[in-house]
Amino acid sequence: MRHSDVLAIVQAGGRGSRMEVLTDRRAKPALPFAGNYQLIDFPLSNLHHSHIDDVWLCVQYQAESLTQLVAGGRPWDLDRTSGGLRIVMPEQTDAPETEDGFATGNADLLYRMRDRIAQHGPAEVIVMSADHVYDFDFRDALDTHRRHGAECTVVTTTCSLEEASQHATVSSRRDGAVREFRYKPDRATTRTIATEIFIYDPRVLIEGLELLARETAVGSASGDTGLGDFGEHLLPWFVGRGKTVAHAMSGYWIDAGRPETYLQAHRDLIGGKLDVFRADRPILTNQPQRTAARIEAGAIVEDSLVSSGAHVSGTVRRSVLGPGVVVEKGATVVDSVVFSDSVIGAGASVAWSILDERVRVGPNATVGGHPRTRPVPTDKITLIGMDTQILRGARVALGDRIECNRRIR
Repeated sequence: MRHSDVLAIVQAGGRGSRMEVLTDRRAKPALPFAGNYQLIDFPLSNLHHSHIDDVWLCVQYQAESLTQLVAGGRPWDLDRTSGGLRIVMPEQTDAPETEDGFATGNADLLYRMRDRIAQHGPAEVIVMSADHVYDFDFRDALDTHRRHGAECTVVTTTCSLEEASQHATVSSRRDGAVREFRYKPDRATTRTIATEIFIYDPRVLIEGLELLARETAVGSASGDTGLGDFGEHLLPWFVGRGKTVAHAMSGYWIDAGRPETYLQAHRDLIGGKLDVFRADRPILTNQPQRTAARIEAGAIVEDSLVSSGAHVSGTVRRSVLGPGVVVEKGATVVDSVVFSDSVIGAGASVAWSILDERVRVGPNATVGGHPRTRPVPTDKITLIGMDTQILRGARVALGDRIECNRRIR
């Protein structure tokens, strides 16, 4: 059964500054994941398996990096005449009733789209972020939403109290009604957080956006509604009306939008904790075909993922190698993620690092190191931008950031 009365809005527009040099030339949802996938594959695949085929993908920053990857929605059966995938970009217009330009937050983005939503006329609107890794059937949350007659349904999960302070925390009563919603609190008092998947009654959503914008625009910069992100004004307004419910997501979920969580998600995958790759619900993607990976005699590969087209002659431990990565004889890659077509030269060492595409680490060079503390904070993870060359014998210290297209001696 297709859910043609449901509109899904995938918010993939922001620069993703938390990933620093890795998003200098791409939108954050275009980041590779698990070697053969991208982050955008997860929401689109979950929507496909939930039989929701009316999808708006909202892009702003480095839009081409995403539009090429999604290929018009073909991998997810969204390339269709009616419904399917629609790319929503910022508009410039002289019409006075239309808000144009770039949004300043995900709630502000919904406000700028409110007329399009109203014209579309869905029964429900599902709004989600595009940089999270999870397996979820949206129909379960839709059932909860409809059963409670909710105006808003918040899909939740649990994490550590320390991590919870990076998100919006949610407290609910036994009947599921949300009684408290705190956006990125200094000290979290509950481990339950919002996964940034929300189901809205579109009529109430538009009413709330317009009401709040009249209040928040006062004192804001020209062209800015002041609505910001969902947790600043929109969700507290919904919760205050008393018709917001929580729906708990079972299984794995992680916000992979920070270097430490991005690396942790890969470590969870290697350790067997990430249960999102299922034969009956495959993650669908648009990837070029390559030959099988090649592991040379004498190479050591332990607790790692090696993607198609890779060629390993050295040592790889607890790491993920993207398509076409070369690890030469005597080189070591440990606790790292290496994006496609990068080369680790003979005798070089890479540890606790994320290397972007087409990085060349010269012979006997050193990148990163071994942090003393666990969990490893962002400032102890080395990030190397796209097309960077680290020359023979050079050293890039633990926690350094190297911008794209640099030569490091």
